[in-house]
Amino acid sequence: MKHLICPISEEKINESVVRITAFWVVILTGLFIAFPHPAIPLYLAIDFYIRAFTKLRFSPLSRISYTMSGFFRLPERPIDKAPKVFAARVGLLFSLLILLFTLVGVPAAAISTAGVLVLFAFLECGINFCAGCWVYTYIVLPIYRNK
Repeated sequence: MKHLICPISEEKINESVVRITAFWVVILTGLFIAFPHPAIPLYLAIDFYIRAFTKLRFSPLSRISYTMSGFFRLPERPIDKAPKVFAARVGLLFSLLILLFTLVGVPAAAISTAGVLVLFAFLECGINFCAGCWVYTYIVLPIYRNK
């Protein structure tokens, strides 16, 4: 079996904050599934964009998660930031797709895409499983290597 290959960087982030942020993604996306409104995927897209493409230290959800981590005195566990940036880019893509499907009136596609986002976020927050590393290893790298 192949080994997973994740993007790497010198930057570190707190795993506890990452997992709480993923929890908030589960909650917000679950709210969208229950009450489909375009404001929710728009908010998630903005949050994912900030985490994926800016140098800002915290997105709104990350700031809430950081505060919660301190309130509950969760241990700081430094982890590599690059896989989480890749995951934020995938989350941005999913959020934009959900928003697009909602705006063009294809609710089944929006709900299905939201279900996949919930699954990925739940795997991160619930069992600390990074689906992004699998996607990167088995989809992104083979495409990148064939160019």
